[in-house]
Amino acid sequence: MAKNKGGRPNKYETEWKDKLTVIQGWARDGLTDEQIAKNMGIHPSTLYDWKKKYPEFAEALKKGKEVVDREVENALLKRALGYKYTEVTRERVVETDPETGESRPKLVVTKEVVKEVAPDVTAQIFWLKNRKPNEWKDKRDIGINGNMEINNPFRG
Repeated sequence: MAKNKGGRPNKYETEWKDKLTVIQGWARDGLTDEQIAKNMGIHPSTLYDWKKKYPEFAEALKKGKEVVDREVENALLKRALGYKYTEVTRERVVETDPETGESRPKLVVTKEVVKEVAPDVTAQIFWLKNRKPNEWKDKRDIGINGNMEINNPFRG
């Protein structure tokens, strides 16, 4: 068991080594490193030290974040392109059982409507600026080189 400077086992070894799935879940849920550190009851700098010291800890965080990053990418792309969905309306009706005569409430589908979410221009711009920065960034860096000679009538 790894010991810290005082000779005692550290909190990672005693509390968290066997709970990497929990940490990975927090990362997958979109928590930042700082929020994960708070949940673990440690300072963020300790979390960063553990990431360097324990490869399995760093890997758990990385795997969790990859999943949520992909989900966000997919949601952004879906929003940028637009999509359709079905809206279902249900109403509560009371049915009577013919055999027992008991009345029971039941939800019945009364309407289904296919709706369309238009493509989102802001999401498109964000996507393009990040995925194709050379073609879509707002600010262009233009370099000018050469010699400039100034005709100064007062020289000399």
